[in-house]
Amino acid sequence: MTDFREEQENEIEALESIYPDEIRVLSTDPYHVFTLDIKSQEVDDPYNSDETKEPAALCTLQFSYVEKYPEEPPVFEITEYENLEEDQIEVLNELITENIEESLGMVMIFTIVSAIQEKLTEIVEETKKRRIEDEENKKRIQEEMEMKKFEGTRVTIETFLAWKAKFDAEMSEQKRLKNQSVTGPKGLTGKELFFTDDSMNDSDVKFLQSEEDTVEVDESLFQDMDDLDLDDNDLDLEDTAVD
Repeated sequence: MTDFREEQENEIEALESIYPDEIRVLSTDPYHVFTLDIKSQEVDDPYNSDETKEPAALCTLQFSYVEKYPEEPPVFEITEYENLEEDQIEVLNELITENIEESLGMVMIFTIVSAIQEKLTEIVEETKKRRIEDEENKKRIQEEMEMKKFEGTRVTIETFLAWKAKFDAEMSEQKRLKNQSVTGPKGLTGKELFFTDDSMNDSDVKFLQSEEDTVEVDESLFQDMDDLDLDDNDLDLEDTAVD
């Protein structure tokens, strides 16, 4: 006949030697009730510093033996925890249940505690990994935003065709306005303009005619010509000058 009480006593002694600072026996009557503080192991990371390393995950497990433990499962509860989320507590509860089912018939507390400690360490590593990824994503987004300040609009076929249509329209409008501002035929010199403008052909004639029409001769200025004493030599000189 199995002595369940003796097996329970022996396991408590073994746990007290393995976890002297972590175990607390709360009751022994009618059966042992005790707690164990479990802490994640520190990850060996040479780049870790006190400022950057991830805080440890901790939880306190409370076990209560039943009359026929270990053939019957113990009662357990996670009474306290730190740096853990509710969904992670659910994962721990499921893990304890699995280990109990697999270990029925033999003492199991050490196996459960070891599995929980390993899971806590895994949770810390995953938390750290997510934190690093978040920091890298934030840094990448910030760098991309900084780069956009120095980048122009990326050229695609659609954007190029839209730009070219706008450019051609602007050039056509500039050409039209330029043509409107030209007063004479494009490319003609002043001499060419003179020969091509028919209105200039008789301009000199019109000028002379207008002078003849407007100049009046004062005949009184010539009335005393007979009184002038002019000799032949003077007349000859005048004739010569006229010639």
